[in-house]
Amino acid sequence: MTATDVLTEIETLGTEQYRKVLRTHGVTDACFGVKIEDLKKVQKRVKTDYRLALDLYATGIYDAQYLAGLVADDARMTKADLRRWVAGAGCDALCQYTVAWVATGSKHGRELALEWIDAKKERTAVAGWATLGCLVAVVADAALDLAELTRLLARVEKTIHEQPDRVRYAMNGFVIAVGSYVAPLHDAAVATAKRIGRVEVDMGDTACKVPYAPESIAKAVARGVKKRKTVKC
Repeated sequence: MTATDVLTEIETLGTEQYRKVLRTHGVTDACFGVKIEDLKKVQKRVKTDYRLALDLYATGIYDAQYLAGLVADDARMTKADLRRWVAGAGCDALCQYTVAWVATGSKHGRELALEWIDAKKERTAVAGWATLGCLVAVVADAALDLAELTRLLARVEKTIHEQPDRVRYAMNGFVIAVGSYVAPLHDAAVATAKRIGRVEVDMGDTACKVPYAPESIAKAVARGVKKRKTVKC
């Protein structure tokens, strides 16, 4: 199956109604308006395909790029691939989810995440913090650098309110992830979240809200959240 075959198929699945939803959530590039549930049906047939993922992402069409993240062979993704993806992300959603998910499954997630959080470009910084949040959700606590994560929590506390909207949102998500998934740093993350307070982000013309980190962490613990096999969804 080629990228052209996939585009031909998924274009027919798009609707104007869902395109409007995507626009409301910040998708400004070309998009067909295909629901995720329909993209996942294609993913189920394709399974994993490194080359196809690269070709789909290169189209610049949002739906194809999202699908690229679902079918990507994360382990084969190079630093160059991932840097090209973050540079080619035309909306926050691709950085926060697609790029972060694939980076997490690659061999370069931590290294690139630390590189990206220092980027001046807002979307790249979003991808960095989102990747860090994903990594703590899948990597065993024993394999995490707890001292590094502690320093990152301190960095978030010190700088979050000075950051652009979507970076604040991703930083807040990182604190929630650490508090929810990293048992040795649960208390530190909760304390950090309380000192930060509520994070204000302009969510545009949507009903989306910024989670209050202490509450989100408490709910995750109450659910008995455990490490995940994958962050893709």
